[in-house]
Amino acid sequence: MKNLSKIIAAATFAVASLFTANTVSAQSTTPANAWRFGIGVEAGVPTGDLKDYSNFALGGTARLQYGINNSTAFTLTSGYYNFFAKTYSSTIGNVTYSQKGQDIGMVPVKAGIKAYTGSGFYVGGEVGAGFETNSGGSTKLILSPGVGYSWTNVDLGVRYENYSGQNFNYGMVAARLAYGFKL
Repeated sequence: MKNLSKIIAAATFAVASLFTANTVSAQSTTPANAWRFGIGVEAGVPTGDLKDYSNFALGGTARLQYGINNSTAFTLTSGYYNFFAKTYSSTIGNVTYSQKGQDIGMVPVKAGIKAYTGSGFYVGGEVGAGFETNSGGSTKLILSPGVGYSWTNVDLGVRYENYSGQNFNYGMVAARLAYGFKL
């Protein structure tokens, strides 16, 4: 897991460097009455009940953003996350058995607010529902505070996302690297 985390961090830094080579200016505000759309790649580390079942989550999201004034925007985010199941091994006598658990899929639908604090930095929060795609999956309440930094066309954010409901509560600490543009 440590090597995987280092690889993800290096890849995220490399992609961010490529995106920012031509877009160095920070976006300290979001224009009032303007729409933006972004496509993002997300990577996360599961927490809570899920950390014993999965070490890593990967997904993609689309985000629609509307500026309500020059420093605040409403957001609507949806996409897909996959929580990769661990492989379990047990030994009986001289025989070792391995079995991979079933991955957990999640479709989040979240609404939120993003407030720029200056020089491209922002704080945000989202609330919504997460729909588990596995057979027998349930619907979870999502609460997600986060922070980030926006350049002209690139957004890099980090957040904690909590999923609660139906006696199986979990979450993830996640990073989102997105490319956005004006509509």
